[in-house]
Amino acid sequence: MKRRNFIRNSSQAGVALSLLGMYACKENKKTETENSEEEVALTEASGPFFKLSLAQWSIHKMIKEDGVDPYSFAEKAKNWGFTGLEYVSQLYNPELSEANYSEEAMAAFIAKSNAEAEKHGMENVLIMIDGQGNLAVNDEAERNETVEKHKKWVDAAAAMGCHAIRVNLNGSMVPEEWTASSIDGLTKLSTYAKTKNINVLVENHGGLSSNGALHAAVMKAVNLDNCGSLPDFGNFCITRNEDRSCKEAYDKYKGVEELMPYAKAVSAKSNDFDAAGEAIDIDYTKLLKIVKEAGYTGFIGVEYEGSILGEEAGIKATKDLMLKVAKELN
Repeated sequence: MKRRNFIRNSSQAGVALSLLGMYACKENKKTETENSEEEVALTEASGPFFKLSLAQWSIHKMIKEDGVDPYSFAEKAKNWGFTGLEYVSQLYNPELSEANYSEEAMAAFIAKSNAEAEKHGMENVLIMIDGQGNLAVNDEAERNETVEKHKKWVDAAAAMGCHAIRVNLNGSMVPEEWTASSIDGLTKLSTYAKTKNINVLVENHGGLSSNGALHAAVMKAVNLDNCGSLPDFGNFCITRNEDRSCKEAYDKYKGVEELMPYAKAVSAKSNDFDAAGEAIDIDYTKLLKIVKEAGYTGFIGVEYEGSILGEEAGIKATKDLMLKVAKELN
């Protein structure tokens, strides 16, 4: 036994070290071409710099016009290659509104949504809240009522494992008034949401919220780590004409760049596409480059709103474009 131990600790150890040295030498002789090929393979294997979620608004016509069950959202998103879900509160009306958003109705919404997400292996990302009042209205009593109405959605997001709710900053069109009211409403709601570990995110969604500089100034003034922005690639129309065409628009590229420092989610809006599969009027390469350079690596939600392609085809076209651009930016 002692002799075997001696051999193991001397002669065999020397042989092992020699072999390791030879192996290391072989490894060091890899050519630059081989190293380059490995780096390319690693980059391709790593995929895009973001994760893919689907905004439920992309199927709002299916739900509102064709009678598709909103609770089929998780199944559809899974089949189309997404991993995250961005719910839209208004798509569960009249079920919720007719019940006046009671505890029982909200609990049923949460339970059904969670069951479907779990069944299809999907991640609940956020809930987009609409029709619950104006967070930036001048009247403080109305603003406080709006905050209270949003709290049930904060609770729902927490129960569903989401990281955030998306809110709108509807209110005055006078910059000074809008800014002061926005700061107050957001601070009150975000303070409550912090107790539930939920982020409150503001989308550029019309009015002065679509003014990137003003929107960013509000984020800076609120200065809470759970209050942020949700830059949308296409919602930079500040005012509209009677026919709903845009009367005053903000530069979308400038706006996204201004909002990215505060972004905790991103919405890849799309409308229609040209023959080459590029989005019409939206330069995805330019926008995704801005997003990447900001260091963002979270979910980017596909939100198709076009009228030429059907919703499923439009969703897939948007996703394909995002992945193509992401590969080019790697």
